[in-house]
Amino acid sequence: QKMKKALNLSHLRKEYQNGKLDIESVHADPIEQFRTWLHEAISSEIEEPTAMFLATVGVDLQPAARIVLLKHVDEKGFDFFTNYESRKGQQIHENPQVAATFFWKELERQVRIEGWAEKLPPDDSDRYFASRPVESRFGAAASPQSQVIFGREFLENKITELKQKHPDNDVPRPEHWGGYRIKPARIEFWQGRENRLHDRIVYTSTPEKWIIERIAP
Repeated sequence: QKMKKALNLSHLRKEYQNGKLDIESVHADPIEQFRTWLHEAISSEIEEPTAMFLATVGVDLQPAARIVLLKHVDEKGFDFFTNYESRKGQQIHENPQVAATFFWKELERQVRIEGWAEKLPPDDSDRYFASRPVESRFGAAASPQSQVIFGREFLENKITELKQKHPDNDVPRPEHWGGYRIKPARIEFWQGRENRLHDRIVYTSTPEKWIIERIAP
């Protein structure tokens, strides 16, 4: 059998020249710095600026990662919503330590967050669930996320049953679905620079304040 030729990516290069980042110019509060960058990402009209790469690790120590959408950020942390019985939900239950990354390639920026996740209060999850499009609410209620199913027909039948049960479309939030808040302990802001001398500013949480440091690229 003829061996396949290995794909060589070593020749690919990209120069970063769009911005810079230094300790003197960043906010003392990393949440405010993040809000500034997020606003600039949204204003730049790049695709999915709220998409974050979420990594979790359960008791088996096998990391798992996926994209989720940031739905709210404030001084308390970064909020997203999911199925509590999904693989990510099970891993967070076993080990609340998580990491998340935002990557805005058009701006040559990324933000890396490390901390722990905790469930949002039920009222917060109720409010967000009620704000979702009705078909998304039915979908969330019908899907046993991450579990094995035997064909798409299973989901379609579940949604049909739910719509018959709730003809007014007022499907309530299922107990297995809701929000998490990532409470950050470390936040890194990365700005691409020329010659691979990228700017990296790290905020580390202490009981008194955030410590801000520059680290090597």
